[in-house]
Amino acid sequence: MSRSIEDYLRVIHSFHEMGVAAKTTDLAEKLRVTPPSVTEMIKRMAEEGLVDYQPYKGVTLTAKGLVYAEKIVRKHRLLERFLHDVLGLKRERVHEEACELEHSLSDEVADAMCKSMDQPELCPDDDKPIPPCVLDVEDCSGCAEAHGRPGSGSKLVTRLSSLRTGHKAIVLFIQKGSTATRRLLEMGLTPGTGIEILAAAPLNGPIQVKVRNSSVAVGRGLASAVVVEVLDEEVVHQVTKSGRHKERRHRGKAA
Repeated sequence: MSRSIEDYLRVIHSFHEMGVAAKTTDLAEKLRVTPPSVTEMIKRMAEEGLVDYQPYKGVTLTAKGLVYAEKIVRKHRLLERFLHDVLGLKRERVHEEACELEHSLSDEVADAMCKSMDQPELCPDDDKPIPPCVLDVEDCSGCAEAHGRPGSGSKLVTRLSSLRTGHKAIVLFIQKGSTATRRLLEMGLTPGTGIEILAAAPLNGPIQVKVRNSSVAVGRGLASAVVVEVLDEEVVHQVTKSGRHKERRHRGKAA
């Protein structure tokens, strides 16, 4: 993935966190490019299945785009934390430095930085949350090998709390140690269950989830304990080409 696309994903993700679509004029201002350049790039990203673009309404991340966006945002904010806490850079400098370094930071180094800093939760310059390693069930150990990493081509993985209206997913597992495990299971959020996001309230409000022909409201705290495989058009298209995965596709469709 090119550096430019990663930059766009990171900025669009900032609007995603606010629960609003990104306007092309806002993207042009934040990325310091011209509006025509934004339009051209957004069309390219839409073709790659990373964003949905509706003229005059704005740009939103697809399920696939969300996973890749969280990956680059995680690296960016871990770098900000490292530059500030470990290297002693001032807060006003860490953002620009992180922008330069994030594209060359490997997943392994990002995870090592996270461990060395005792898994920080917030970046230093604006106190925004650092996306967690969704494959960290207990202590960042071997779950990546068991479930595949985002971007590895095997699964598109994130937390339920990150999904937005219209996204579909399959529940993979509930994070071990969650005190809400029983409550989530009672809601029907069991491994292998297909779900669809009916509505996602902004400002950390609850998420309305369709599960087995029922609608349940899941608070963000609860939702953050649920790890899911997100489904988008590309994933569904790939599944239909393989008889071996047809059963999995059927499972993944929200009832």
